[in-house]
Amino acid sequence: MKKERMRAPEGQGQRTRPSRAYIYLVKNPSSNESSICAWDSVLYPGTSVVAPTRYGLDLGIIVASADRLGKEYTPGCDQCQGACLHGECLPKEEQEEEAIIAEPEEEIEILYSSEADEDPCDSCKGCNPHPEPKEVDLSGETLWIDRLATPADLNRYQELVEKEDEAMRVCREKIASHKLDMKLVTAHFLIGEPKIIFFFTADVRVDFRELVKDLVSVFRIRIELRQIGVRDESRVLGGLAVCGRDFCCHSVTDKLNPVSIKMAKEQNLSLNSMKISGPCGRLLCCLSYEFDFYVEEKRNYPPEGSKLKVGFELMKVTEVNILSKRILLNGSEGRMLAIPHSAVFFNEESARWEITKEYADEFLSN
Repeated sequence: MKKERMRAPEGQGQRTRPSRAYIYLVKNPSSNESSICAWDSVLYPGTSVVAPTRYGLDLGIIVASADRLGKEYTPGCDQCQGACLHGECLPKEEQEEEAIIAEPEEEIEILYSSEADEDPCDSCKGCNPHPEPKEVDLSGETLWIDRLATPADLNRYQELVEKEDEAMRVCREKIASHKLDMKLVTAHFLIGEPKIIFFFTADVRVDFRELVKDLVSVFRIRIELRQIGVRDESRVLGGLAVCGRDFCCHSVTDKLNPVSIKMAKEQNLSLNSMKISGPCGRLLCCLSYEFDFYVEEKRNYPPEGSKLKVGFELMKVTEVNILSKRILLNGSEGRMLAIPHSAVFFNEESARWEITKEYADEFLSN
């Protein structure tokens, strides 16, 4: 992207930026791309801002504070939790003092001893699970949020969204008149500058110079056409995946990591393309999420195809299931045996996997 696109609006270009600031993960609701931007005060998830994107200034949503990126991961609570009732996240002693709960047959009422103008959610850890943002030292070229979105910005954004359907209709007509082999995906008006971006997919390179001239003559503003892949199309449009949840590329991340059939094989998944492919027709992005875990965990198991001596018989490892922690063995004459992971160990002296003496004795006694 050209540097001039990232410059601050007129009147702010010469403002000196501080060396320390708060950094946030900002998501563009139209393209579903994320970026790291800085701001000089505390912002909370859900705040609307006008921030630079790869296409220009546009509306963005604060997703979370980014000051913990690159630091050690701290696991959260793995227990199922219901809706917070303000007082539930307090210690039991404080709950008894802070709230009075009626009998089950009566309507439940919670009374707080806090001030009338204080929202209990403000001090409730259940309602505010995110840690407070912290200032960090900035280095290199850091993108800055241009401004907090005003009601006028939000109204303008809604107006532009309503115009996008008409822009799509006009563009489709022009594509048909020029007989171009391309599929229009979506259109988007930038809120920070007069420009329309048309996203499209195509199997071959498309010469759309004449199409751009026609669109400029209609809209009288800057036109940008961007060719994207089918996985990017799913990221932009969104939808429900085979698991019943939103596409990961649309709701979780905007990074489309490479996915290979090797990842499905490593996880003992069916190689039926209908079962391991997403609605976009490509391999499921989630195959890459657990691949590293499977590779690391399988180091603690004998590899498939190796042989183990069980009693007086040499049996072949045909399947390793790290979720159930069981190993499937095949012996002579079609005999099959499933053993737990605790029944094997790696002998450093012989440099091979062996059955533990305890399990061997138990096996021979049966």
